Amino acid sequence: MPIGIDHPGRKFVETEPIGRDGENGEQTVWSACKKTFADRECIGYWGYPIFSRTGETRKEPDILIADKVLGLIIIEVKCFTIDQIVRVDGHQWQFQNFYQAQGSPYKQAENQFYALLGYCNREEAIRHQVRGRAIVALPLITEQQWQQRGFDQLPSCPSIIFGDQLGERTLISRIENTSPLESGKNLNNEQWELLLAVIGGTPVLQKPLSESIAIAQNGLTRSSVINQLREQLYELDLQQVHIGLEIPPGAQRIRGIAGSGKTVLLCQKAANMYLKHPDWDIALIFFTRSLYAQIEELIDKWLRHFSCGDVQYKRNPHAQSKLKILHAWGAKNRQGFYRIACQKHNQFALAVKDTGYKQPNEGLADLCGRLIKSTTIQPMFDAILIDEGQDLVVDCEELISENKQVIYWMAYQSLRPCDPEQPEQRRLIWAYDEAQSLNALKIPTAQKLFGDELSQLISKGRQYRGGINKSEIMKRCYRTPGPILTAAHAIGMGLLRPEGMLSGFTRKDQWEAIGYEVLNGTFREGQEITLHRPPANSPNPIPALWPESVIQFNTYSSRQEELSVLANNIRHNLSNDELQSSQQILVLVFGNIYDSMRLETDVAQFLMQQGIDIFIPSGTRLNQVNPKFPDHDQDTFWYEGGVTVSRIDRAKGNEADMVYVVGCDNIARDESNISLRNQLFVGLSRARGWVHLSGISYYPMYDEIKRVIDGGDTFTFTYRRPRIDRDDDEGGAASEENEDENQVA
Repeated sequence: MPIGIDHPGRKFVETEPIGRDGENGEQTVWSACKKTFADRECIGYWGYPIFSRTGETRKEPDILIADKVLGLIIIEVKCFTIDQIVRVDGHQWQFQNFYQAQGSPYKQAENQFYALLGYCNREEAIRHQVRGRAIVALPLITEQQWQQRGFDQLPSCPSIIFGDQLGERTLISRIENTSPLESGKNLNNEQWELLLAVIGGTPVLQKPLSESIAIAQNGLTRSSVINQLREQLYELDLQQVHIGLEIPPGAQRIRGIAGSGKTVLLCQKAANMYLKHPDWDIALIFFTRSLYAQIEELIDKWLRHFSCGDVQYKRNPHAQSKLKILHAWGAKNRQGFYRIACQKHNQFALAVKDTGYKQPNEGLADLCGRLIKSTTIQPMFDAILIDEGQDLVVDCEELISENKQVIYWMAYQSLRPCDPEQPEQRRLIWAYDEAQSLNALKIPTAQKLFGDELSQLISKGRQYRGGINKSEIMKRCYRTPGPILTAAHAIGMGLLRPEGMLSGFTRKDQWEAIGYEVLNGTFREGQEITLHRPPANSPNPIPALWPESVIQFNTYSSRQEELSVLANNIRHNLSNDELQSSQQILVLVFGNIYDSMRLETDVAQFLMQQGIDIFIPSGTRLNQVNPKFPDHDQDTFWYEGGVTVSRIDRAKGNEADMVYVVGCDNIARDESNISLRNQLFVGLSRARGWVHLSGISYYPMYDEIKRVIDGGDTFTFTYRRPRIDRDDDEGGAASEENEDENQVA
């Protein structure tokens, strides 16, 4: 069953609000479909993005309904009156006093159906099994008017839904009596779920199976388990469908835990925007430079998917000029949001050396603040999407201008209003997970970003027209296995510290928002709390497929011993597990800037001595230790043939099947440092399959880590008010009068 199907209204997706003027007919048909299909096992889309070519333009279907019994139904809505039809000549219709002189509405719907059917037929289980229909809806014309013109007598007259046939019984009868383009068969539950997954675009993200699988004595290797994972398609998640396809007419905030799919969905949303509005200026902004290749690849995949292969990104100058992929800062050889803003306003773009702030986010905020003070920011974009939003927030008060985060404020000012009548509404969409911030500890709520005056962008009213949510909270983690994710949260927040948690949530509803259940306890000083993460919110199946624990922690008496075990494990991964050195194995080192740089070098040199090729991010070749200008490439994180060894700041946004976390002692020595613990959270949540943590000597924090791992998906701890309260008061915070809802008796 699709995730979220039981949520009222969630199974109908309006990718853009239907316009206020001139589209009453479209709204009438869409409303009738929602009412008619409300109690059926189905999913409906207004403006589903499968773009078939019509002449020199591309057109998506007005309405797509996937119904378990009826199959795929595509309805093309045309809002002209009977007097505007000049003639009907086969599939070609001619009009007068209409926005187009001629058209082929039925042929258009038919083409869209077959384009979508092509994706279905790629899946063996539903190949040639899906039935479907294409229908034209004429909401401004009655059946009698049509008959009076004699159009019903034409030999090629398509199936039509008229304006007087939009009642529940009449509408479903018209659809049922329409001859299917493909007769198909009745789908069983598994086939139905697969069809929904295909419509949701899940196959776009499937990775190819490994070519060679060596089977160990117990029948399993890591590579064989990964292949089992890759063969599966996750159930359709309707929240992800809404986030990825909807284009809000204003600001939208997406809060999602690590591995929930934020980057994938932002790329899908950006691609959808470009295809629907190729004249728009769109920017997708991110913070970690090594994400360039990943984001370009994702946008290219979504453009190809939705355009049936007609549109790509990589060799498409128009797409690259209108949909810009921008690092927040940029460089001389790479466009960035700050540099583009400087160029637009004829200002010289400053660099890292020009700011006295050592943290990259603070340095960028400093320079953006200077730009804002030196000029009036002019609108440049119609939509800005921000990934890694937590990394563009600063805590330093002197970098906060008039209670506004300057980077976000500059982005907001760079946007054209969505509606001239509501100039404050601008299409700024930001995604974040505050637990992944390595520097700032503030939560990027609208109030924190834009001040009290504009905080109502998100907080005033829950939805835009069309049922598009202003704020989304994603609690399901698809990337990281459940035991690893729960360990990441518990260790990162310090839930099992003897002295009490360091950061985290202090209300039941906030824990539930990120996918946990509060089994017992009240969030009051000294009370015992039990948290549990149900498997449904961590659907990665590897823990069920792998006979051992997917997370291990070992300590050693010396660094030499720790690295010797690391080298042996990697050799086993390469030879026995048949993992690829690049993109499947990742070694992460932790600590402050000095400790982590030194450890990165030590690990790299040791592995090289053991005959294991390594790659340091920003290098230009294998086995290049400490890459420096000019012999470096800041955008490169992986290199074919080498195991990447990285500090955590460069690893954000990347992922691997097997992750090794080396040097936990660098954190354990200063275990109350929240930023260092956040490094552990980010590192653990990079894993798609397995994690090995290690450290040297003994520190009390090691006992905490072991208790966390032993706890699995359930933790019991004594509540003490954390130093950093991560509760979020936008979009559903409990009031004092309703405090009992945040407690469990």
